[in-house]
Amino acid sequence: MKYYIDKTVELPFDEVIEKVTQALKQEGFGVLTHIDIRQTLKKKLDVDFRPYVILGACNPHFAYQALQSEEKIGTMLPCNVIVQQQAGQVEVSAVDPIASMQAVENEALGELATQVSAKLKRVVAAV
Repeated sequence: MKYYIDKTVELPFDEVIEKVTQALKQEGFGVLTHIDIRQTLKKKLDVDFRPYVILGACNPHFAYQALQSEEKIGTMLPCNVIVQQQAGQVEVSAVDPIASMQAVENEALGELATQVSAKLKRVVAAV
């Protein structure tokens, strides 16, 4: 099973990050973390890497429901969305909660994962 939802576009990298951020907001997510992998690897290892940003997205309503259903689910939060540039194209990928929640043996999370997955699919499609 594929563990992510993705789409490739031919738009400027920063524009894609803005579009993803706005689409997340439309679906009730906020961006808790913005990790610039390229910048971090340059600073820590002095290596060059392609533009690659990880956005840690959280929908408080769904996060609260998940935390009530599964005590350790915080290890799988927030929902990560990446934006990376390769060969002149920009790819947006989001974790598929359905795939990741299969590792957790808690039936209450199944419907929740389906709802969050639908939202993240709409986010990726909106770019």
